[in-house]
Amino acid sequence: MLRDLIVRNRSYRRFDESKPIGMDVLRELVDLARLSASGGNMQSLKFYLSVEQEKNNAINDCLKWAGYLQGWGPKQGERATAFIVMVKDKERAGSTAYDEGIAAQSILLGAAEKGLGGCMLGAVDRKKLPGVLEIGEQYETLLVVALGYPSETVVIEEVDVLGDIKYWRDEQSVHHVPKRKLNDIIIK
Repeated sequence: MLRDLIVRNRSYRRFDESKPIGMDVLRELVDLARLSASGGNMQSLKFYLSVEQEKNNAINDCLKWAGYLQGWGPKQGERATAFIVMVKDKERAGSTAYDEGIAAQSILLGAAEKGLGGCMLGAVDRKKLPGVLEIGEQYETLLVVALGYPSETVVIEEVDVLGDIKYWRDEQSVHHVPKRKLNDIIIK
C-alpha cells in the first residue's frame, strides 16, 4: 500500500556500511526519477551515481546532515554506502522548479520499497562538490540523495502542545520526527 511505503520512507541518516549497494540498484532508482513528471517535460535533471567508498567519503565531506542536531554527522561505519547527486544541466532550456523534489521522492520511495533508506540533503557545499565529482560547470548541484541500509530507528509522532516541529534523538539514538495533525493542516 502506498501509505505504508510513505511511512517507511523516512530521512535516515545512519546506515550499515557493511552492506553495500550496487550500481544496478542506483540505476533502477534513477530510472524511477526519469519516468516521473517534469515541468514542461524539460527533463533537465541529470544524476551522478557513486557506490565507491573513497568517492562516497569525499561526497560525505561536502554535506551537512541534520540542521536541528548541531554538529552531528554519521560516524565511520554508519555512513551512506551510495549517493545520487542530482544536478541541473544548464545547457538544457527550462526550469526545474519542482522537478528535483519529484525526482528525489521517486528515488526515495523506490529505495524504501527495496528495504533501503535514504536522506535528501540540500545543505551541500556547492563550491567543493563539483570538483570532487569532476563534473563541468554546465551542471548546477541541486541536492544529494544518500542511500544505504538503515541502522537507526525513526519514529513519527504528533507535534507537541508547544507546536515544536524540530526532530530530535533520545538517549537510545531513536530519531523522533514530529508531524502536524491532519486537521491542523487542512483549511476547510
